Amino acid sequence: MRTQMENRLISLLLFSFLLLLPTAKPDLASDRTALLALRSAVGGRTLLLWNVTDQNTCSWPGIHCEENRVTVLRLPGAALSGRLPDGVFGNLTHLRTLSLRLNALSGQLPSDLSACTNLRNLYLQGNEFSGLVPDFLFQLPDLVRLNLASNNFSGEISLSFNNLTRLKTLFLENNRLSGSIPDLKIPLDQFNVSNNQLNGSVPKGLQSFSSNSFLGNSLCGHPLAACPGENGDNIDSKHKKKLSGGAIAGIIIGSVLGFVLILVILMLLCRKKSAKETSAVDVATVKHPEVEIQGGKPPGEVENGGYSNGYTVQAAAAVGGGAAATVAAGTAKREVNGNGIGSKKLVFFGNAARVFDLEDLLRASAEVLGKGSFGTAYKAVLEVGSVVAVKRLKDVTVTEREFREKIEAVGSMDHECLVPLRAYYFSMDEKLLVYDYMAMGSLSALLHGNKGAGRTPLNWEIRSGIALGAARGIEYLHSQGPNVSHGNIKSSNILLTKSYDARVSDFGLAHLVGQPSTPNRVAGYRAPEVTDPRKVSQKADVYSFGVLLLELLTGKAPTYSVLNEEGVDLPRWVQSVVREEWTSEVFDLELLRYQNVEEEMVQLLQLAVDCAAQYPDKRPAMSEVTKRIQELRQSSIHDVANVQPDAGHDSDDMGSR
Repeated sequence: MRTQMENRLISLLLFSFLLLLPTAKPDLASDRTALLALRSAVGGRTLLLWNVTDQNTCSWPGIHCEENRVTVLRLPGAALSGRLPDGVFGNLTHLRTLSLRLNALSGQLPSDLSACTNLRNLYLQGNEFSGLVPDFLFQLPDLVRLNLASNNFSGEISLSFNNLTRLKTLFLENNRLSGSIPDLKIPLDQFNVSNNQLNGSVPKGLQSFSSNSFLGNSLCGHPLAACPGENGDNIDSKHKKKLSGGAIAGIIIGSVLGFVLILVILMLLCRKKSAKETSAVDVATVKHPEVEIQGGKPPGEVENGGYSNGYTVQAAAAVGGGAAATVAAGTAKREVNGNGIGSKKLVFFGNAARVFDLEDLLRASAEVLGKGSFGTAYKAVLEVGSVVAVKRLKDVTVTEREFREKIEAVGSMDHECLVPLRAYYFSMDEKLLVYDYMAMGSLSALLHGNKGAGRTPLNWEIRSGIALGAARGIEYLHSQGPNVSHGNIKSSNILLTKSYDARVSDFGLAHLVGQPSTPNRVAGYRAPEVTDPRKVSQKADVYSFGVLLLELLTGKAPTYSVLNEEGVDLPRWVQSVVREEWTSEVFDLELLRYQNVEEEMVQLLQLAVDCAAQYPDKRPAMSEVTKRIQELRQSSIHDVANVQPDAGHDSDDMGSR
């Protein structure tokens, strides 16, 4: 009996020991097998670069490993096509980021994707996936960012999205989703369901998002138009009191008398204005701040600090009848002819050609190019055929002597990466600056303007060249002395030649004007330590340039409202993205086509983050910034020349993300 019990005890101990032994688990070898199965099923340019004879799977393009497991799989715009096979993702169980965006993948999502319970970031936008949004997605508890936009998903938006308690980003736009939007309780930072077949009212919990998140549906309620039956005061028509006949008659008589009074006042004002304008009728047709700009303004760019914003300006139409506006206000004209101040004239710098004078400038036909921090800018076409840019300064607070000293210092700046100041005019009422005209407009317009089919994609070579040119211009300014800074660096102050060479404009003007009336306009570029925009250090310039680099790389304006919750600017948003280990997701889609320069893109991104450091002493000098851009540009320019980007699956409506 004892022997039998001892044998049972020994068997029990042996069984317990076997339970403690490590069992067979998926490893890098199983990950490799899954990746090769994916390669065989959907092909693609990047997958063909996978060297199957190389046992180091983690060195394959688009793959990132940790602790001998694949944790990141990024294949954006890799020409993948067909259906994702079952059995692949069931082995890639350590995935945290999966990006298959901008391909031609179709069919339904494979069900074994549910095995990737560590998944935090899932980017499937810009494909041809169809069917319902699968329920197994709601079983991924760590999901933070989900982008299913621009596919063919159908059916209703499930209330089960509330299971994803960590979800911050949900993009479902440009699909075929129908029904109403459920009341989502998750703390979303980014949300978009535009261009579907949704109906009903916008749930209260989602009404904080802009109307752009809901357009292209049959939806109503804030932030869209009110739903039928809704009104601001909810007054039941049964309780509305009827007006008496006497009250109605009184209203009519009062309205008629008021209308007559308004007509009389308008006639008197018109006569008074007409009398004043007879002395300067040739310059009275200026219509500067109100000129219509086609296409609106780019997201987050509410002003133009340079002299050109690159948009088509309907100046002639604004004046009426095709007539051209004059370049300066009547005040300057009267000072020359009417007030006897004949000595006032244009002052030219250096060897600038003096082919015109103030009279020629005042007679020139003009288009309004933009209204910026320091004044309104015009494109002036002179009678001799020359074209110049004229900036009409506002809020100049310094004396004439100080103005001339400071502006002459600006005029003495001579560098190929600066927009040269050719001449200036000063009077008590008018301050005009004359620059070379840059026909390609500003970097801001190039990045945020035309998003349509006719847009020319900005490749790595163009963007890195613009970054280098702007850096060289700012470095030159800083080399003029420790107290010399630009003071207003932003994308609308980086102008471009026809060959996309960058030219820095508006340098030296921050010291001439008072506090801007709308300081929030440049807040996206302003360093944290700057309290007075007239007093900007060189380190603060470096911060602004860092934001400019981030704008170049991400394609997003610094004040783009959909970046994140209020108060999170572009540098902090990028830093949070990098911390979440989805660095590639910050780059503009137009850059992701050039996959063999991703390393250089990441290096420039790191440089931008360094420049936009919170504390000034942590930021590099502009000389170091220029050197680093030059080095990474030289290492990539040869590779870029041999790359043929796959543009077949790019999506215009995804370009802002």
